[in-house]
Amino acid sequence: MRYANVIIDISHEAVDRPFTYIVPDELVSQCHPGTKVSIPFGKGNSERMGVILALTDHPSVPVAKLKEISSVVLSQDATESRLIELAYYIKEQYGSTMIDALKLVLPAKKTYRKKAADKEPYSDEEVDESRGMDIILNEEQMSVVTDFTGEYDRGVRKTYLIHGITGSGKTEVYIRLIHHVVSRGRQAIMLIPEIGLTYQTVKRFKRYFGERVAIMNSSLAAGERFAYYEKAKNRQIDVIIGPRSALFTPFPDVGIIIMDEEHEGTYKSETMPRFHARDVAIKLADMHGASVVLGSATPSVESYYHALNGDYGLFELSNRATGAMLPEVEIVDLRTELKAGNRTMFSNVLRQRLVETVSNGKQAMLFINRRGYAGFVSCRACGKVMKCPHCDVSLSEHRGKGILVCHYCGYEAPKPNNCPSCGSKYIMSFKAGTEQIEEGVKKILPGVRTLRMDGDTTTGKDSREKILKAFGEHKADVLIGTQMIVKGHDFADVTLVGVLAADISLASGDYRAGERTFELLTQAAGRAGRGSVPGKVVIQTYQPDHYSIVHAASQDYKAFYEEEILYRDIAGYPPIKEIMAVLISDKDEDAAYLAAVNLSGLCRAKGREVQIIGPGKAGIGKISDRHRYVFYIKADKKEDLIILKDDMEEWLDSGAGDSAIPVKVAFDFGPMNPF
Repeated sequence: MRYANVIIDISHEAVDRPFTYIVPDELVSQCHPGTKVSIPFGKGNSERMGVILALTDHPSVPVAKLKEISSVVLSQDATESRLIELAYYIKEQYGSTMIDALKLVLPAKKTYRKKAADKEPYSDEEVDESRGMDIILNEEQMSVVTDFTGEYDRGVRKTYLIHGITGSGKTEVYIRLIHHVVSRGRQAIMLIPEIGLTYQTVKRFKRYFGERVAIMNSSLAAGERFAYYEKAKNRQIDVIIGPRSALFTPFPDVGIIIMDEEHEGTYKSETMPRFHARDVAIKLADMHGASVVLGSATPSVESYYHALNGDYGLFELSNRATGAMLPEVEIVDLRTELKAGNRTMFSNVLRQRLVETVSNGKQAMLFINRRGYAGFVSCRACGKVMKCPHCDVSLSEHRGKGILVCHYCGYEAPKPNNCPSCGSKYIMSFKAGTEQIEEGVKKILPGVRTLRMDGDTTTGKDSREKILKAFGEHKADVLIGTQMIVKGHDFADVTLVGVLAADISLASGDYRAGERTFELLTQAAGRAGRGSVPGKVVIQTYQPDHYSIVHAASQDYKAFYEEEILYRDIAGYPPIKEIMAVLISDKDEDAAYLAAVNLSGLCRAKGREVQIIGPGKAGIGKISDRHRYVFYIKADKKEDLIILKDDMEEWLDSGAGDSAIPVKVAFDFGPMNPF
């Protein structure tokens, strides 16, 4: 006998668990994961629609209590069935509810009426029809295209990694690969980190694919997003470009999935389900019989490890497509600047280079990994830090508004004139942000034209694109911003990049700190000298000898990887070991702590070959009045972590953890950020 686990009426949120049904012999050949079926449900056996999530030979409940599937709904949508199967994969792999997984993959059915005033983003009149198909690839680029298309036409389907230095022409390679696949009647998904969705990239794709390409981003209304999904489903478009959510575009026949800047942390969801787009892309490609192409100038340590081990095909692009040289990089030791009496944000070297650049009619980009005007506000008399009353974090000052803001729960309060603790008037903000840098630039160069790009200037629809377009049209001399300015942008007149406080990311307190720092600095440096004039980069740091900074300055990824993988091996971190974080939160601190102790104890009692660290208070011990505890589990295989995740879910569902206590538990496989 065959049995099916069926989720009932997926639009009904109250029913979140699957129910087991007998599959009649005559329906066995028609029932697969994702198949829609009609089933008797409840005491009255009313006929309800359901979807098969999985098939099994061993039901978890007595057979005598089971009912039979009534019929298979033959008018099922194969595309939707695949997405439902993908949702089940995400639920099982990442530990979420099925409803949350289904909400992730199935688009909300909302109507969208296009108004006369509405304008398609990056419409055709904005696209230069001349960077087109007549662009000649260099030898390295052509080799990648030839090797991939040759294997593709021979039926080879696998995952590839393109390791190409900044400016090596990866985008042009992506376009040729997509063109090849689309010409064979299949569709393509092009994933770009939200912060990397650049005006220039979109223009390139519009030149090649015209109205057969659709662009997605987070500013789209739900109705607009659904309209794109319907076009994809009806084969009215061939290519979708967008962030990780573009993975769930209901294409009937995906032939290739490309993931640009694959190292980016934005590909990992930070809300349940905490999936990584790379893993889901590989699963989706397997379901469609498609290939996956990962690309980066600074590949994630995990991906490069898999490529060196032969799990992925590896392509290398080691030269800039235009023949331009990599920029000259100077590392400035801020300790020396301080000893010399320089207490400003700008080293003497960076100040001199900035003046030279603007005087020569060229442009500069200044990068800092900070948001707003200041990191925190405190009293210089007693040392009290202004904190959020609901979260265990400091408040940030937004100077233009004169308010303090919590970036976790959104709490706002006016900046006090006097210290609430000691009454002192010496309330000061600390740590430079983009606004303060902008003020400093204008002191160095009175009358200089500046643009600022950070979380506060890019809240409006298409605001990022407008800023980048203005800078590309030379309406500003200096672009100042956070990491969103250093991702994938190509401005020929930028000859200087300045990195202020390069080592801030080294203090993040997690094992990826060195990798993140190397990535940011390498990507930032890569923005300089992409035109005919050689570029210069100034990296300001208090840790000039740190290996991530040294290797970023020389643009030497392989040297960085060799040191980083040695550290991961010694410490037992991914990709050498698999790791899962388990976060427990509750408004009652004792309840959260007790649940954390019980769950970690349950995992220890299972006797598997794992290492358990904790539990302890999370790095941010309270958010929105919920106390947070965390523990980590390391294992040789991800399967061992999934089994423990299932054990914990079963323990919680059984009520063994005292169902009267509404603790929340979140699982995070391969966490990108510490809790």
